Amino acid sequence: MPNWTTPSDLRSQVQKLWDRGSILASLITGEPIFPRRLILKGPSSTELAERFDEARAWIADLLRQRHVRIEMREVRHRVLGNNSVPEEGWADTLEDALVLIGKTRDAARFRHLAAVTAERQPACCAWLARYPLKALELAAHWPSLLEVVGWVQDHPRCGIYLRQIDLPAIHTKFIESHRAVLADLLDLALPADAIDHRAAGTGQFCRRYGFQDKPLRVRFRVLDPRLNLLAGGGPQDLTLDHGSFARLPLNPERVFITENEINFLAFPAVSGSLVVFGAGYGFDHLAEAHWLQDCRIHYWGDIDTHGFAILDQLRANLPQA
Repeated sequence: MPNWTTPSDLRSQVQKLWDRGSILASLITGEPIFPRRLILKGPSSTELAERFDEARAWIADLLRQRHVRIEMREVRHRVLGNNSVPEEGWADTLEDALVLIGKTRDAARFRHLAAVTAERQPACCAWLARYPLKALELAAHWPSLLEVVGWVQDHPRCGIYLRQIDLPAIHTKFIESHRAVLADLLDLALPADAIDHRAAGTGQFCRRYGFQDKPLRVRFRVLDPRLNLLAGGGPQDLTLDHGSFARLPLNPERVFITENEINFLAFPAVSGSLVVFGAGYGFDHLAEAHWLQDCRIHYWGDIDTHGFAILDQLRANLPQA
C-alpha cells in the first residue's frame, strides 16, 4: 500500500502522547489535549484513479477503526465522479484515546495515585505531573513514599540516621533505595528552612534534609615507624572515620594513594610517609584533612581513562598530586 495513514499509524500517534507522559500529566494539570487532530495522509487525485480498489479498501479499513472519528471530504474526479475520502482523524475524548491504546487501567491507577497525593501531600502533585510514567512504576511504593515525606515534615532536620526512622511496614533500607525520588518530593513538600540547599545529589541526601550521615572511613598504613600512632614497631594498618583522620597529630612529608589493596598492603617502608587505600571516584573522606595540603601527594592507579579521571578528581582537591 502507498504511504497512506493506517489505523496502526493513528494509534501510534496517540501512543506517543502517552509515552511522553502528556496524557497522564493532563489529569493533574487540567490542560485539555482532547479533542486532538491526528495526522492523516490519504491518496492524491492521481492515486485515487490509479489505485481505486486499494483506496476503497483503505477507506473501509479506516472507517472500521473505533475510537477515532474520521471526517470525510468530497472529491470530484473527471473519471470517477464524486467520492468521499477521509480528510481528518480525531481522538475526541480522553476515554477514546485510552481505549485506543489499551491504557484505561493504567490511567485509573494514576488517577488513584493523584487522588491519594492530593489528599495527603498536595505539593507532591507537581512531581506526578512531571514524571507520570515513573509514578506508575512506583505505584506499589507510593503510599510508603508519601508516608516518609510526612514523617520528615513532622521531624524536620531531626539529626538521626536514616535507618533510625521508625515507620510501620517500611523496611529500613527503603529510604536509602528511593533517595532520588524522595529528594524531589521533599524539595516540594518541605519549607525552605528545612533544606540545606548547598547539599545536592543523592550522595548528600542526609545533609540536605538534616539526617546524620554515616561517617566516611579512611584506611591507611603508616610507612615510617617514627610516625606510628600505636605503641610497638612495624607498619600499622589503621582505619579511622574521616573526622578523626583530619585531626591526626602527624606531619608526614608524603602521602601515597592507591586503589589496589595488594599494592596498599605490600607498600614498603618509606621515610616520613603514609599510604591511603581506596580513593576510588570520591575524595570526600580526605577533604577535611587540611594537613594534606602541605604534603607531597602521589596517586598510584591504572594508566587508562578510569585512572586518569580519578587523578583529575584528586587534583581538584589536592592540586599538587
